[in-house]
Amino acid sequence: MNSKIIIALDYKDEISTLALVDQLEPSLCRLKVGKELFVRCGSGLVDKLIQRGFDVFLDLKFHDIPNTVAGACQAAADMGVWMVNVHASGGRKMMQAAREAIEQSSHQPLLIGVTILTSLSRGDIAETGLDIEPADQVLRLAQLASDSGLDGVVCSPLEVGVLKQKIGQEFILVTPGVRPAGSDAGDQQRIMTPAQALSAGSDYLVIGRPITASPNPVQALKDIINECG
Repeated sequence: MNSKIIIALDYKDEISTLALVDQLEPSLCRLKVGKELFVRCGSGLVDKLIQRGFDVFLDLKFHDIPNTVAGACQAAADMGVWMVNVHASGGRKMMQAAREAIEQSSHQPLLIGVTILTSLSRGDIAETGLDIEPADQVLRLAQLASDSGLDGVVCSPLEVGVLKQKIGQEFILVTPGVRPAGSDAGDQQRIMTPAQALSAGSDYLVIGRPITASPNPVQALKDIINECG
């Protein structure tokens, strides 16, 4: 099964993380390791997840000078992760350097650009000096990421349709801001249900708390899979 669901492992320690992971099957989901968990537990946890047979999305959102980002992406590739991401706002040179670094590795993870975080509204963006609709900036950054050789981007489900149309069906779209029907939106602003996001054209869905905070995470995952059809 080529699962489209990526579970965000939003835990603070390895014990809690592995307590969930050991209930899961690699055929049902992929796993995302973000900043807090990686800083607390390091690459050793990522190794354990890969050894258990899971595809790992290393979600560290690299954003630095091109040489530094290239080195970080090379290190991620050497770890054997399935997917790694960089901030598209880091620019063309940075993204091209990341692409070149991964191509030099024997293992080549998917390289994904981060556009606009799904927690940000237009007002939030305007406070940074960019008075533009989030969807317009997402398209601009996604096109730049594509032109720079990236495999796809992280975006809101609400931007999926236009990105597939403007950039192409092969451009991979990874969408957080996905909540099963009836779930709390949390800190996400631009959201859809899993079925809606897949129908719109999302390739992978990042889902955290609706699964990890459930009294029965495995059943919650299976319910989402069933909801997606």
